[in-house]
Amino acid sequence: MKTRKATAVLATAVVLALGASACSGSKSDSGKGSGGGAKDAVADAALTSIVNKSDKKGGTASYELSDVPDSLDPGNTYYGWVQNFSRLYGRTLTSFKPAAGKEGLEVVPDLAESLGKPSPDAKTWTYKLRPGVKFEDGTPISSKDIKYAIERSNFAPEALSNGPTYFKAHLEGGDKYQGPYKDKSPEGIKSIETPDDQTIVFHLKDPFADFDYLATFSQTSPVPQKADKGADYVKHIVATGPYKFASYEDGKGATLERNPQWDPKTDPIRKALPDKISIKFKILQRTVDNNLLNDSLTVDAAGTGVAPETQPKVLDGKYKKQTDSPYAGALSYVGLNVHVKPFDNIHCRKAVQWGIDKVSVQQAQGGSPKGDVASTMLPPTVNGYAKFDLYPTQNSAGDIDKAKDELKQCGQPNGFETTLTARSDRPAEMAMATAVQASMKKIGINANIKTFPTGKYFTNFVGVPDYVHSHNLGMIMTAWGADWPTGFGFLDQIVNGSAIKPSGGNNVQELDDPQINKALNDAIANTDATARAKAWGDIDKLVLENASAVPLIYRKNLLFRPENAANVTVTQAYLGMYDYLLMSSSK
Repeated sequence: MKTRKATAVLATAVVLALGASACSGSKSDSGKGSGGGAKDAVADAALTSIVNKSDKKGGTASYELSDVPDSLDPGNTYYGWVQNFSRLYGRTLTSFKPAAGKEGLEVVPDLAESLGKPSPDAKTWTYKLRPGVKFEDGTPISSKDIKYAIERSNFAPEALSNGPTYFKAHLEGGDKYQGPYKDKSPEGIKSIETPDDQTIVFHLKDPFADFDYLATFSQTSPVPQKADKGADYVKHIVATGPYKFASYEDGKGATLERNPQWDPKTDPIRKALPDKISIKFKILQRTVDNNLLNDSLTVDAAGTGVAPETQPKVLDGKYKKQTDSPYAGALSYVGLNVHVKPFDNIHCRKAVQWGIDKVSVQQAQGGSPKGDVASTMLPPTVNGYAKFDLYPTQNSAGDIDKAKDELKQCGQPNGFETTLTARSDRPAEMAMATAVQASMKKIGINANIKTFPTGKYFTNFVGVPDYVHSHNLGMIMTAWGADWPTGFGFLDQIVNGSAIKPSGGNNVQELDDPQINKALNDAIANTDATARAKAWGDIDKLVLENASAVPLIYRKNLLFRPENAANVTVTQAYLGMYDYLLMSSSK
């Protein structure tokens, strides 16, 4: 998921929940602990328990964000925090269990009565919907509404370009179907069948053992075709969850209120405690942090932690007990575009691999509380992670001699000039880019930093191949979190050639290696969970051998929970942020 959520975000060693009910908390939930400032608050308590546990209804849960979302439309988003947040107003076929610790990684039924029923070869998946679920206008939700939601979100890039493309890549005929705005035929894509209003069947062109994870995506949140306005649907989203939109202002924020058509009897995973939920966009990060500290805010929606300048304050003295520092299931890295010279030469790419002082990058982004130095693409919390280091240097400080030797081998003995991109409104990333630039200067590479706003970083600039090539964007600062917590859920969208898109792409290296593509497709088709897990580590090594991505930091989030925040727990399913489906406020 893009961590801008994306999103990030996130079948295998993670145990899937087989029951339909997921309303109970984690076994580790003591019911004790309090919100931020009470006497018995403990640092990192939310990593394994639900802090300040409460069943009290009412009040307003308030969210703020320093950026703007790609979209709150469940079918047009890839931000991890939006995937988390959208569960408040959009239900999906399956979901991650709202619970503490490892239980939060379990996939459970949501709109569906049970997890998917696969064919023996995992190429056909069938779901039955719960009876009695409705849109906010009282219209019953049909399997056809889910099919339409997937069609618009995966097959209409002319209007909705932000989301992942898994359905398009894996459904039979996905490469030919033109989407509902161009293809007006009533049957739509034939590989999604809806034999009745309660049944939806997916026919895949290849086995896909992780499909229940894919069904957690907000893209399976139903959309009534008559209400769809393409990119403008975000202005009038038709809710299926416990909350609906009372107001929405593009670029400014939204207010959610209770959805009277939501029936808790059909929804075992949502308690829906707040009466209202408010969210504001484009609030300075230091203001967001201050509002958390003075207890006038429930949560920072981005879920990536406090700003570097706030970090010393919350790690020292009275505030430390209100902090949580989980792994984010995410990686900060530099993508080296293989179509921008001289990075079309592997030795120039390897020069960067050897030359970066990763310790200086770690310190720039906030030190060890914000992450560990990385040597692999897969973070340690993702199933399939294998520990290795193809470019080991003394204390991860870089090896200038080896870097310069690679420069000679690529025909650039005196170094070269390139462009390094970063997001202007992400202070930590800007600091990391400056550290990378300093490392490159030591080996003779002059990396000129060019910045772009987060909201358009992928859609208009680094995710647009034509723009990247014409502006010689050779080095791209980026970050990624698991779409779901397996190797495929992490790697596919950032290293598979099929993920390269005209805009909004996340394979910023434009890596299209036949061996890597085949290895990914072969592994996800393997119904042997142990073999799949091993394959993800092997593929990770292939990516590093290609040298087009330079892992920097296994990210951590230094989160802060204010006193008013109730039912606070970290979810690794959504990149180590708090679980927004559970959170409420005492205010």
